[in-house]
Amino acid sequence: MKDPRKPIVIVGSITMDLVTRTPCIPAVGETLIGSAFETTPGGKGANQAVAAARLGYRVAMVAKVGDDAFASELLANLRQAGVDTAAMMQTPGSSGLAPMFVADNGQNAIVVVPGANSKMDRAAVDRHAELIGSAGIVLCQLEIPMDTLSYTLEFCARAKVPVLLDPAPAATLPDAVFGQAAWFTPNETEAGFYVGNEMSAEATAERLHARGLRGVVLKRGGEGAYVSVAGGKAGWVRPFKVEAIDTVGAGDCFNGAFAVALQEGKDPWEAARFANAASALSVTRKGAQASMPFRDEVEKLLAEPS
Repeated sequence: MKDPRKPIVIVGSITMDLVTRTPCIPAVGETLIGSAFETTPGGKGANQAVAAARLGYRVAMVAKVGDDAFASELLANLRQAGVDTAAMMQTPGSSGLAPMFVADNGQNAIVVVPGANSKMDRAAVDRHAELIGSAGIVLCQLEIPMDTLSYTLEFCARAKVPVLLDPAPAATLPDAVFGQAAWFTPNETEAGFYVGNEMSAEATAERLHARGLRGVVLKRGGEGAYVSVAGGKAGWVRPFKVEAIDTVGAGDCFNGAFAVALQEGKDPWEAARFANAASALSVTRKGAQASMPFRDEVEKLLAEPS
């Protein structure tokens, strides 16, 4: 039976992380013997798609992969998670890649190669306008060209589709974007990029509202999340206490779960509690997409005594 709910649609990035584990980060000209190597699907857009799909919601992704050996694995991983990949496009050249060294002491060095993500253009949005326009909410990040992001928000504003914008990695945004995004979900570092550092969550949210944003969620890790609606309610949503071993992808997990909860009719503070539970579970496991929890796991954590 077809799911009657409006889908969550992600317009964003997908990459393959190429992880080499080493005793230390190699110096220029130095050759080291690594201890392990793995390929791990990533990209903020794909991470958020997997997070939402694993929670049992209908999700579709609009993005591009290359015609290299990684493309089929990236697509298969999305499908396995339950993401609709009918709007995924293939383009000549490499898929998005992120070769990285991870040292035994936790230090890392990463080179991001945008590859096919850099070819996400206005034509890609137009090609899938019907899908994007049918969404209950669209999720975007800053790992595709800024012109394409702006065009997507303009389209969604005309179609009256709300957009949840994760401003990561932080970059200068056109002024119009602040009035077009329904939700803006920076972490502490990203929020500081837009309004300045060393401010309280309350002051940060007010500064962001002053730039035209309606809904603001400040992701503060162990402090929880601060949720604020322009001209309305604002307040903290407590975190869940867990033993964190890997925080990679936790913010993406939060965004995917927050979108699911909003689509299911929860108010923003209930949605943030649901998202806090999901992201708390994600940091107890290694990896990004591999760490995304399933619905029953989140419900179990939510049901535990506080």
